Amino acid sequence: MRSIKQNTPAASLPDFCNLGVMLRILVIVDALSVAAAAVKSPTWDAAWTALLEISLALQPVLLASLVALGAGCRPLRRLRYRAGIAAVFAVVLALTAAGSAWSANLLDGAFAYGWARGLAFAAAICAVLLGYFHLRSKALSPAVTEARLQALQARIRPHFLFNSINAVLSLIRSDPPRAEQALENMADLFRVLMADNRQLTTLEQEVALSRQYLELEQLRLGERLQVAWRIDNMPGDALIPPLVLQPLLENAVYHGIEPAAEPGEIGIDIYLRRDQVHLVLRNPYRSEGSHHAGNKMALANIRERLQLHFDAEATLDSSLNNQTYQVHITLPYTTAEAEG
Repeated sequence: MRSIKQNTPAASLPDFCNLGVMLRILVIVDALSVAAAAVKSPTWDAAWTALLEISLALQPVLLASLVALGAGCRPLRRLRYRAGIAAVFAVVLALTAAGSAWSANLLDGAFAYGWARGLAFAAAICAVLLGYFHLRSKALSPAVTEARLQALQARIRPHFLFNSINAVLSLIRSDPPRAEQALENMADLFRVLMADNRQLTTLEQEVALSRQYLELEQLRLGERLQVAWRIDNMPGDALIPPLVLQPLLENAVYHGIEPAAEPGEIGIDIYLRRDQVHLVLRNPYRSEGSHHAGNKMALANIRERLQLHFDAEATLDSSLNNQTYQVHITLPYTTAEAEG
């Protein structure tokens, strides 16, 4: 049995290939350009002229930097954090120097002054951006720990443990292999829940963990819990944050199956479409009950972790139709080979 390991994750550079990261860089840089033009100029007309001059010099460098960093995003992320920062500064400052030489022929003023001003402005912007992404990563990272703790607390609910252990005890004599498998499933669940879950895992591993969880639930719920897996088009090598599908299934069991006496079906559709991985989960919805707030907390946590890893390229939507609750997650198709 594999042991539990918990490590403090090292800081990492933002993914410059990510559309959300690019958009954030464009917005922040343009906002800083407007602020610089406003501070530099005494009147609105002068500020507008200054902004045009700054944009003429800055935008080509900004676009060239985004292209260069996007092309080299994977090699950059393999570097140590400090080495990666140094490489980013080197790329940006080199392109700024080249851009200053080009813009010196278009703007008034000596080349030396424009070169020094451009490098200083580029270094300041680069420092602001890297600091922003570092703080944003630290702000979202607790969501990973919170997800593990929330899931662990749910796993060790007396109700869950009592029924699962009783189900295992009832099988020890009648079906020893199944009882042994159930105990192994419980051990695997605890191992994953207590491990460091900041690194991405494969969709195949997440599905395997979810199947183990549902097998445990079926020991106590029996025919009341029906599961329909539709995963023929699932890209098993796709990378996703750990503990995304399993907590959603737990909510589906807790809110949709347990309150009813009649059988209920949980449907899981996982497929690949246009380089996007789709995870769709459906379960019966019971309007009565007081547990829906907990469901929303779990969704908010998963949404934060998707933002941490994929920024604007991942979405999570929930809806209610005809007494059926649906959660639809969309994220980019990324593999370990592509990341490497």
